Amino acid sequence: MTSPRTRWFGLLFISLAVSLIIVDSTIINVSIPSIIEDLGITSTQVQWVQESYTLVFAALILVFGSLSDRFGRRRLMVIGMSIFVISSIMAGFSQDGNLLIAARVLQGFGGAMVLPTTLSLVNANFQGKERGIAFAIWGSTIGGMVAVGPLLGGWLTTDYSWRWAFGINIPIGLIIIIGALLTVPESKEDKVSGGIDWLGAFYSIIAMSTLVFGLIEGRTYGWWEVNKPFTVGDWTWPGKVSIIPVMFLIFVLATTLFIAHGAARLKAGKQALIAFKLFGISSFRNGNIAAMVIALGEFGIILSLPLWLQFVIGYDALQTGFVLLGLAGGAFVASGLAGGLSGKVSPVSMVRLGILLEIIGVAGVGFGISPTSTWINVVPWLFVYGMGVGLATAQLTNVILKDVPVQESGQASGTQSTARQLGSALGIAILGTILFTSVQVQLTNDLTNEKLPEAQVTQVVNSVVDSAGGAIVGLEQNPETQPIATFAKQAISDGTRYGAFAAAGFLALGFLATLSLGSTRKEEVEQIHDGPDAHVI
Repeated sequence: MTSPRTRWFGLLFISLAVSLIIVDSTIINVSIPSIIEDLGITSTQVQWVQESYTLVFAALILVFGSLSDRFGRRRLMVIGMSIFVISSIMAGFSQDGNLLIAARVLQGFGGAMVLPTTLSLVNANFQGKERGIAFAIWGSTIGGMVAVGPLLGGWLTTDYSWRWAFGINIPIGLIIIIGALLTVPESKEDKVSGGIDWLGAFYSIIAMSTLVFGLIEGRTYGWWEVNKPFTVGDWTWPGKVSIIPVMFLIFVLATTLFIAHGAARLKAGKQALIAFKLFGISSFRNGNIAAMVIALGEFGIILSLPLWLQFVIGYDALQTGFVLLGLAGGAFVASGLAGGLSGKVSPVSMVRLGILLEIIGVAGVGFGISPTSTWINVVPWLFVYGMGVGLATAQLTNVILKDVPVQESGQASGTQSTARQLGSALGIAILGTILFTSVQVQLTNDLTNEKLPEAQVTQVVNSVVDSAGGAIVGLEQNPETQPIATFAKQAISDGTRYGAFAAAGFLALGFLATLSLGSTRKEEVEQIHDGPDAHVI
């Protein structure tokens, strides 16, 4: 039996593991210019360096969450962290783009093992008032580290080398592995029927990877017609129809096969990747829907604000990181607030309070954005927003898992992590489209009204949009194009503002979704415990 003190030390290492995984999803973005300069990688390789981690991570979360129930949640967390450390060594010593991409793929593999297992370990090891505090710490860690990543990456890249953005993972990862083995008790389900559902895992991986790729890359390659040719090595996607609708078609087919296959296995008394009866628990079902919608809105700031800060306001990567630190500060303050309210205020009420704070914060950021703004116009609102993220993320997870039988913690954790990943991908797709479409339309109109030749207008607009605002720096340095740069800054500012308001709108929908998170009926839980597939994973 683990002592209470040891259990809390275990939570420390679990939270550190989450921190490392989340930081690595954002730390690389500010290091890309240095990587390009050092390795001489192509634009296609740059894209895969950034996205291979996210794609593999999203595709495997559900699979590893389910497998952890069978093989041991701590065991998979330690294995995943070991893979993450090894892949970080590979990335830090990479001498070409292909090796760096391979390392990022392996990082995503390890990260997908770590995230759902940390969540299921918290769910299994903490109950009552302690449970609310533990989830507050876990959730605030996620919210805070999303903002800390760019700061850490900017500092390491500026003062040392981009390689240290990966190298820092090595000592921290080793500490986590040792600490977890010493303080985190093993947790798994012993009563598991049948073999592993490998075909279900295959369908799940195909479905998630194609959906996330399509959502992230739709704007790049074209939602229907080819906007940019998709290439892998020397091979180029043929035809006029973009690869994106094909990806969505594969997603639909794989999802249909996944559901049909899982239902058939359960009917035959065999193991499936997901125990579909979990969706009979209203808190789990409705909570996952709310989590997906909320994640969609939460990514509004993280997507567009760094672009505005660097290319409009003129901050460098490190200064941008310091501004985003306001979000992290709010998230960590929320951790203490949630701990104090645990047992006094229901988790659902804290979720709703958190979402309201998010709406206020993100809308405030939107109102504070202009080409002449400074950090003071956005940091206070980011702090409010961060408090909301800290409250909503942690306690919504608590709500989703509170009625889930412990023996299904892994797959339930994988399911809710997958819901959040889907929401994040949707957020990137929708809010990114709002941002860049707005910039394209407004800048085209402004330059046309200035009587610039159509060919020049097209060239300038394409360069600004394709570079996500990076071309503004060059335009501003040339006295002849400084007026164009002014228009571009205004367009980026307005697009960022519209994205913030759209994010607030989606968060409002997320708030409405939480209204369905009432108390779960006792019979719903009993059905999961006592049904014929009660222990099917």
